[in-house]
Amino acid sequence: MNRIDERFRRLKQAGERALMPYLTAGDPDLATTRSLILEFEKRGADLIEIGVPFSDPLADGVTIQRASQRALLAGTTLQRIIEMVGGLRADCRLPLLLMSYANPIFHFGYAQFAKEAAAAGVDGLIVPDLPPEEAAELIEATAAYNLHTVFLIAPTSPQQRVRTIAAASRGFIYYVSLRGVTGVRSGLSDDLEVSLRMIRAETDLPLAVGFGISTPEQVRMVARVADGVIVGSAIVSLLEQTAGQPNQLKCAGDFVASLKAATIQ
Repeated sequence: MNRIDERFRRLKQAGERALMPYLTAGDPDLATTRSLILEFEKRGADLIEIGVPFSDPLADGVTIQRASQRALLAGTTLQRIIEMVGGLRADCRLPLLLMSYANPIFHFGYAQFAKEAAAAGVDGLIVPDLPPEEAAELIEATAAYNLHTVFLIAPTSPQQRVRTIAAASRGFIYYVSLRGVTGVRSGLSDDLEVSLRMIRAETDLPLAVGFGISTPEQVRMVARVADGVIVGSAIVSLLEQTAGQPNQLKCAGDFVASLKAATIQ
């Protein structure tokens, strides 16, 4: 069984919700990314979303754009990220997903990417700029290695579109909680529960909610209606603020622990 499926199954049995922190790989370097992943596992994270830096991250706000730029300047590549995952797998049991735009994977080669990523211990893939209708080749390549493709549903998606995306997704569905790009927000959508109810009518897959979730209180609100909560920009911003400080790892770990505590209803 894919580690993503196993983790959501265990959480459901325990009556818990998943916390999925996001990190931009290679910001400031891949050794730090590795240490953060292991720290987040110790502090209660259930899955980790590892962002592949890209020069034109159209779904991301300025915080993650800056992180991607720093990572690219440090020489981070998709190949090196896969190697980093392979190097930490013996010490990490969490499901690990790569969040990448389509371009780096296309140039890597879908089949070669799937083979190497799965061998390294990657469990899933999120590609925000690749719709299901254009993803057949990637889905076929990843399915051959039990690597789950996770697609995004937006607040503006009509029910027929939801049905199409749900049919193509594996592992869970990523629900975008707001219109626009990633980034810290002061509030969440008022119609979140209604939207998730509509999606649940089309699929049995777990629903994880991301974009704009930045505080334990917001995590608590989302965890009441979703199966998982994804927090990205708030973590990346904290890492930016504590860059170079000796207590950066502890600060980030403490924050993740506070977010995980908020998932427990």
